[in-house]
Amino acid sequence: MKSRIYLAGVLGLVGATAHAQSTDEVTVQSGRLAQKQFDAPASVRVIDGESIRNAGAQVNLSEALAQVPGVVALNRNNYAQDLQISIRGFGSRSAFGLRGIRLITDGIPATTPDGQGQASTVSLTSAERIEVLTGPLAQLYGNSAGGVIQTFTREAGEQPQLDVSTTMGSYGLRRHDLQFSGRTGNVGIVADYSTFDIDGYRKNSAAQRKQFNGVLTTQLQEDTKLKLVANVFDMPMAQDPLGLKMSELQPDPRRAGNNAELDRTRKSVQQNQLGAVLDHRFSDSLQMQWRVYTGTRTNLQYQARTAVAGSAWVGLERDFYGLGAQLKGKAQDLAHGPVDWVLGFDLDQSAERRQGGDTVNGEKFGALKRDELNKASNNDAYGQVNWHWTDGQGHNPYTFTAGLRHSQIKLENRDDLPLVDGNGMGSVRYIATSPVLGATWHALDTLNVYANWGKGFETPTLAEAAYTVDNSAIKGLFNTGLLASRSQHSEAGLKWTPAAATRVDASVFRITTDNEIVTLKSAGGKTAYKNAARTLREGSELSLQHAWSAQWRSQLSMAWLRAVYDADFSSGTTPVPSGKRMPGIPDQQLFASMQWAEQGFVSKANPRPLGWSASADWVARSAFWANDLNDADARVAGGGQLNLRVRHRSVWGPVRAELWAGVDNVTDTAMVGSVVVNQAAKQYFEPGLPRNWMTGIKLSVPL
Repeated sequence: MKSRIYLAGVLGLVGATAHAQSTDEVTVQSGRLAQKQFDAPASVRVIDGESIRNAGAQVNLSEALAQVPGVVALNRNNYAQDLQISIRGFGSRSAFGLRGIRLITDGIPATTPDGQGQASTVSLTSAERIEVLTGPLAQLYGNSAGGVIQTFTREAGEQPQLDVSTTMGSYGLRRHDLQFSGRTGNVGIVADYSTFDIDGYRKNSAAQRKQFNGVLTTQLQEDTKLKLVANVFDMPMAQDPLGLKMSELQPDPRRAGNNAELDRTRKSVQQNQLGAVLDHRFSDSLQMQWRVYTGTRTNLQYQARTAVAGSAWVGLERDFYGLGAQLKGKAQDLAHGPVDWVLGFDLDQSAERRQGGDTVNGEKFGALKRDELNKASNNDAYGQVNWHWTDGQGHNPYTFTAGLRHSQIKLENRDDLPLVDGNGMGSVRYIATSPVLGATWHALDTLNVYANWGKGFETPTLAEAAYTVDNSAIKGLFNTGLLASRSQHSEAGLKWTPAAATRVDASVFRITTDNEIVTLKSAGGKTAYKNAARTLREGSELSLQHAWSAQWRSQLSMAWLRAVYDADFSSGTTPVPSGKRMPGIPDQQLFASMQWAEQGFVSKANPRPLGWSASADWVARSAFWANDLNDADARVAGGGQLNLRVRHRSVWGPVRAELWAGVDNVTDTAMVGSVVVNQAAKQYFEPGLPRNWMTGIKLSVPL
């Protein structure tokens, strides 16, 4: 093991299809209204399907997100706790799953009303594109909108097709996928089933997954379209290797954390979800969309013993559902230019039975010690207007944006064992109004300059409110004392295409937050939270895409972020002075990619290129800390890793074949994959992978 520990928070970051795009190519969700990406008054990035498939084994969302400036996607290599993804610092404290970020799949929320989401449920093998929205306009999506990640499943083509793929890699990685797509009349279907298994780099880190994603679209009438979405995620086993101390990490990064093997720490998850999205166009200037969804989620986790508590299990049985609608319109004949507008509402609810007890040798033992019913619900309304201001000569020099969202979030808990673990009954309601204002100056056909401002808020999740600290021990009592954090976001930026083959995006931003929710203590798989007084995030982002020729292109993404506590506060009995860096957030990060394709890259004019292609990616981040005090033994040193890919596409009669291979972390740099923020026993570090390989084959057969 090398003496320095480097960070590389992504498994298989390669092959992003970076290229300069025409300003007319991509339409995105800019807030709640769709418009051209180039004209959107916000930092919004698109990762197309080709980029997703070139990025790795299509197992982790972090594979493709590395190319987006401002997004830190840390891969724990621990499938029991999911990825650690943050956007401009929001989400970095998450002990598991997504936090502070809204996740939406095919128009259906994948984030519960309290702000908790799971990146592992996204089906990357059938995804057509990913959109990432950051900045003030993200606040129009409500609670915990530090950023919005939307994924879209591809639609079926006219020709029925069967795709079969398999991927093998280091440490027993195996992924197999079977996908059918086809269309009959007005009905199209994409059905994707994939399996994933890995033995794991560390001890006690094996995992198994099965996933189905199906999308059926039908044109009910000329102006009415219905989309049905079904998603099944089954993870019967994901061992949890836990974090390591720095003194444990350096000599043996493959070891498991304290008591992980003794107590057989692990997790199992099963989630089923159904959704429907109905679009109806009344006219060219008025349309409506309805969405409805329902689902269940079962989660069972076995935790390790600590110095102050024995080994335990926690089980969650969740039902969730929601309804939403929005009405969009255009007013064309106004004196000073057309106006796009949208009005909508979101009603969502989740209810979960939370139980817990003791374990012996990794199995349940004895009577229940916790039995509660946790509920979260939201009742939100929103609106947005884009005014495309024109002068008297028909030119559109400015676009003005205004939006407003009013949110009511309720968290409540019913304790069915108050005499066993203390009375955990309680409820709390959070109310917030989030305004957004923005303007874009269309200086040239090739240059847009924008600025916007907005307010946002972030409530605690049910998981964050599930524990309190009493006499230095983490206890399972519902914490109604947590306040919602309130933030103000401001941003300015430009989008410039100085030449047909070149695209530049740049932005600067400043975010102030009161009552930031921070980790108070984390031990044995349990984490308790509190409010800090104030935080400050300020930084800049730059993205440069350039096509050198039909065969060569490159991408450079850079981000600078200073995220600090802007006022003194105490963590337990420990004072944290103003100026300390917020944990889990590097000050700088870099993504650089160079790609070559023998017969050119995928495009509308060249949709299925053949022959050889290759890519080299460099991913680097600066040092950051794993705790609030920025202690020396909680520091992750900066560094980076090089990842290489090679691919060959060919045709055998009607069958199209793709064969690829890659090596990640080519220089075999020692690294940290992710951190457990404020871990009580200083077991902060989850090791990244040394040099590792993957190879795969995909066959596409027309039917």
